[in-house]
Amino acid sequence: MSTDTTETPRRLRCALFVDFDNVYIGLQKLDASAAEAFASSPGHWLSALEQGSDADGEFTRRFLVRSCYLNPSVFSQFRPNFTRAGFAVVDCPSLTQQGKSSADINLVLDAVDALAAETRYDEFVILSADADFTPLALRWRAADRRVTVVTASPAASAYRAVADTVVTADELAELVKHPEVDLAEGALPDAAGASAEGTDEPAPATSSGPGTAAARRAVLRTVRGADRPLTGGAVAAAAQKADPGLPSSGWDGTGGFFAWLSAHVPELGYASRPSPGFVWDARRFSEADLPGREPVDLPPLQRQVVEVTDIPNLTPERYRLLLTTLAEDVSSTSFDRPETAKRVWTACQAAGEAIGRGSVNTVIQGILYAGLDLTRATTAEQVAETWAQNVVGLCRGARMELRPEDVAAIRSWVGGGLVR
Repeated sequence: MSTDTTETPRRLRCALFVDFDNVYIGLQKLDASAAEAFASSPGHWLSALEQGSDADGEFTRRFLVRSCYLNPSVFSQFRPNFTRAGFAVVDCPSLTQQGKSSADINLVLDAVDALAAETRYDEFVILSADADFTPLALRWRAADRRVTVVTASPAASAYRAVADTVVTADELAELVKHPEVDLAEGALPDAAGASAEGTDEPAPATSSGPGTAAARRAVLRTVRGADRPLTGGAVAAAAQKADPGLPSSGWDGTGGFFAWLSAHVPELGYASRPSPGFVWDARRFSEADLPGREPVDLPPLQRQVVEVTDIPNLTPERYRLLLTTLAEDVSSTSFDRPETAKRVWTACQAAGEAIGRGSVNTVIQGILYAGLDLTRATTAEQVAETWAQNVVGLCRGARMELRPEDVAAIRSWVGGGLVR
């Protein structure tokens, strides 16, 4: 008698809540084509969200609740798209003179009802960067439910900290345009990911065998769950544990661990030097975070800003280089977010400064969200001023109590001395 050892993936009963206005407007500032894809073809990204994996293995999501909240006076043209995708669309017109819609209160009321429903939802998924939903996410978590937050713009650290999984704006932008990508496995194309040893993008995966797929998942779980860059040996051990045949196969024919990493997990950052080599989550760390690099010893105020806003931990001199390089690039070459970020990062590396790809992406995103049009020629002072305004806004959004002298110190620091 044979025994079937095939594991059946877990099936999670989920409730999905979409703050349409927040997501659409956030994506528009970052990538207009992604915003249109999100609004026009919700069935595509919904299908991508149905598959996932975590530390306990693979799972599938069944969205028993699909609710979308939008302002009909502004976005009514997108309503049929969500209806066809099986969403219950809740019209949330403006109820105030300031034009604020009723989406927040309607979403919260429905979410609280779902939490108390007879059906026990294993996971609550919310698409919004609005930190006002933090108490709601805390309520879900206190009831021992998984929480996934999908953002389309910068979100407060306290809001993100409540979630079990956070999908960033960059990831969402890629997800809606490439719905075949496995979201929760961590396989989203990441504009921040890059090898520290070259300027070219890593090659895509060359094999999709079950062993390689398992090793890839193990590496992503290990690296993205770490609070610092990990040694190459530790990450290689995680891959080998998931797929013991990797070393004997010459790392799937690539010749070595770091070559395998470049081919199969390109969204992670890595460097084979200094010895023993390191691997890191490129969305949170950069080459500047590697052991042995010159530490960035910031004053207490600046350290607090980095901790609560997740802006890059850079010296004023590095900020100045990044901002001036960006201004020079957009003034001489047509702006394209991924390509511009790549060129700016390359130029910073050539200047001998350890500024990570993730840092470059964070600054560009912040400038776009703050409203500066990078498709037009601009000065370094304009770029720096916009970035400084964005950072001060993030601090205020995180409820930091800032004195005038604190604001001046922050602006001088993140503006690289280019702003007053």
